[in-house]
Amino acid sequence: MTSAFPHLFSPLQLGPATIRNRIVSTGHDTGMVGEGGAPGDQLIAYQRARARGGAGLIVVQVASVHATALYTSHILQAQTDRCIPGYAALAGAIHDHGTTVFGQLFHPGREILGSADGTLSVAWSASSLPNERYHVKPRAMDKALIDEVIEGYAASAARLQAAGLDGVEIVASHGYLPAQFLSARTNRRTDAYGGSAENRLRFLREVLEAVRARVGPSMTLGARISGDDLDGIGIEPEESADACETLSRAGLVDYLSVVAGSSATRPGSFHIVPPMVKEAGYTAPFGRAIKDRVSVPVIVTGRINQPQIAEAIIARGDADACGMTRAMIADQDMPRKAAEGRSDDIRACIACNQACIGHFFMGAPVSCIQNPVTGRERSFENLPAASPARKVLVAGGGPGGMKAAAVAAARGHDVTLCEAGPQLGGQALLAQLLPGRAEFGGIVTNLAREMELAGVTVRLNTRVDRALVEEEKPDIVIVATGALPSRPEIEGEGAHVVDAWQVLRGEVNVGQSVVIADWRCDWIGVGLAEKLALDGCRVRLAVNGAQAGESLMQYLRDHAAGRMFSLGIEVLPYARLYGADGDTVYLEHVMAREPIVCEGVDTLVTALGHEADDGLAGELAGLGIDLHMVGDCLSPRTAEEAVFEGLKVGAAL
Repeated sequence: MTSAFPHLFSPLQLGPATIRNRIVSTGHDTGMVGEGGAPGDQLIAYQRARARGGAGLIVVQVASVHATALYTSHILQAQTDRCIPGYAALAGAIHDHGTTVFGQLFHPGREILGSADGTLSVAWSASSLPNERYHVKPRAMDKALIDEVIEGYAASAARLQAAGLDGVEIVASHGYLPAQFLSARTNRRTDAYGGSAENRLRFLREVLEAVRARVGPSMTLGARISGDDLDGIGIEPEESADACETLSRAGLVDYLSVVAGSSATRPGSFHIVPPMVKEAGYTAPFGRAIKDRVSVPVIVTGRINQPQIAEAIIARGDADACGMTRAMIADQDMPRKAAEGRSDDIRACIACNQACIGHFFMGAPVSCIQNPVTGRERSFENLPAASPARKVLVAGGGPGGMKAAAVAAARGHDVTLCEAGPQLGGQALLAQLLPGRAEFGGIVTNLAREMELAGVTVRLNTRVDRALVEEEKPDIVIVATGALPSRPEIEGEGAHVVDAWQVLRGEVNVGQSVVIADWRCDWIGVGLAEKLALDGCRVRLAVNGAQAGESLMQYLRDHAAGRMFSLGIEVLPYARLYGADGDTVYLEHVMAREPIVCEGVDTLVTALGHEADDGLAGELAGLGIDLHMVGDCLSPRTAEEAVFEGLKVGAAL
């Protein structure tokens, strides 16, 4: 059954615990926290789905060990006994499906994101050195607080043990408190916790010693560490490997979980949840560097989205197990499908970061643009069979229409999807043409496979109109006709004006100097700017916001900013398009209410949003057919909303 992945589906001993395979859902903040900071029903349903799907190990998200560790207002809290019943219910739900469960114990140190009431908390660290990303100036911990926090780790571990978890993982990665002690760049102490490498490791050693003394030998104890902070001012690879070797030789850990990046800086934070611009499995060398120095198993995490990638990493000896967290956010059944030889049925993560880490930064539960059931398991798992089964016609083969068709057909409806063009995919076909965004096309492949498995009939080059509906006589019509580029009147004469779609389709010659008028401040503007700069154009990106990519999640926006700077793209913020004529584009600074004049322009490229292509809905009025609209034809937004609305409609029919 598992011959294709013999290494991935072999058991692995992690201290006293044996995991059934080497697929790990690593600790990640889901935004699903119950009352009082305890695991609640939503988190239990989310993790139960991953256990049922075949994960070998689930590491539950970070839990605070002390009152000073509340880095957000929605963090699990393990510093009081109130957490035990919730953790017990969570552990039971995971164990019911044969999966091992560990819990992460956490103190952010100076990495404080926010608070419950909007006020700034006092942050504590090894030294009073500020971080670069959140601009937090911490206080140095005194010995009394160090002892109190160490006791907090030990007491919290005992609570997780009492709840029935199999292990605990100390988070010493990503520039959090133990890493702030470990790094010579953030630890300027002159006492026993600073100076030499031995002293800088003392805090983490004492945490591990205290936890082991409290939980005994029957509970697995591991640590998570960054192999490289990848920001030039944090932990370096040799520093990390030395620390891991010391911990391993001292017998303080049963395993090590290796990641990359740091929360403390923008370039470092990019690697916490690396997007599709990074190659799959790129963190494997960090795992290998530590594995070569230690005698305990090593888990490596970072852009490992397919079982064949994980199999290769383990087979090469780069790691003993692989963190495949987003892979199981995108498809909770990925391990089971791989084990059953159904790799083609896996809904592969495309690392868009839109609904997983993107939701976290919005304070919402994590989900997936391809798999909106994630985070909503209690509402959309195990949909009932359709009763009665009806004839459904879907107009439009973009992501929203494809999802609606797949879900409706899977429930037993007779579904036909008609797409006016020669290909499925809608605007995703354009999105994948932007630099570094080719993997976005995976959403089309994955949804097409879902439709195929569900038995949807697909008719390409078939535009739905009133006559076709009258001929087909469906019981239900789902309109998913998408949107078209917004083309408002632009004052002036003689300017060469084209829209983003025309550029991406190669339909126009833009010349050597372009201005992009970007209203949405999303991927379209920054992607076009990069594409045209790579083509050799002088590019000025005029954004109707405070910064380019303003609507993108932070990691994506920051990385795009770096690329645009390197390419010499000039960004004009707070810019509203006013007009164009000849070789000049006229903008207005929206705050100063003063003109911005761009001269020497060959082409004005507009990225001014979209207009709903909703004519079909009106055309079908009066036919007495049950009609639904999903996606951009209802209101132009993103693929996430289109797919989610497709799910909701397909589930409701």
